[in-house]
Amino acid sequence: MAVALRTGFLGGVFDPPHVGHLALARAAIDGLDLERLTVLVAADPGHKRVATPAQIRLELAALAFAAIPGVDVELDRHARTVDTLEERRPDRAYFVIGADELADFWSWKRPERVLELVRLAVAMRPGVSDERLREVLARFPSPDRVTVFEMEPVPVSSSEIRDRVARGERIDGLVPPLVAEAVLRLGLYRGGG
Repeated sequence: MAVALRTGFLGGVFDPPHVGHLALARAAIDGLDLERLTVLVAADPGHKRVATPAQIRLELAALAFAAIPGVDVELDRHARTVDTLEERRPDRAYFVIGADELADFWSWKRPERVLELVRLAVAMRPGVSDERLREVLARFPSPDRVTVFEMEPVPVSSSEIRDRVARGERIDGLVPPLVAEAVLRLGLYRGGG
């Protein structure tokens, strides 16, 4: 009998963290019955440009996720998931991603090793066709390394939020109130990006 997985990791840039990130965390905790979820803020993501320094994004993420029991927020100094997992060597853990990220999974650095270290927990949400998901899942040597859980779609993105701030528009309802206050207090995203 397999031992239930009770810990998870959720990585991202969080520039800024928004209500969609919180919904994903809550859906993963509930859908996977997690005791702990570690949010990993990528210090220097290898796959995308960031608008704010890592320490500020870490502060914003800590504010955003503070209200969710069982969530820890940490800075991830590795640019690639496999390097983070190699260092941590988690025992029976999930790595939480969205269905859109699953479609790109085989382009990650050493995806086979990622699957040896953790199981993928995939939030099903719009944006990726069923056909594309079937194609990606067919490439997995062990289907038991992927668990799917449901998530209500939350139509928001960090780039949309940065653009709104740059235009002087409000972001209430798109980010947690403490994040909105910090963005204003720190003068973030006013120059665009």
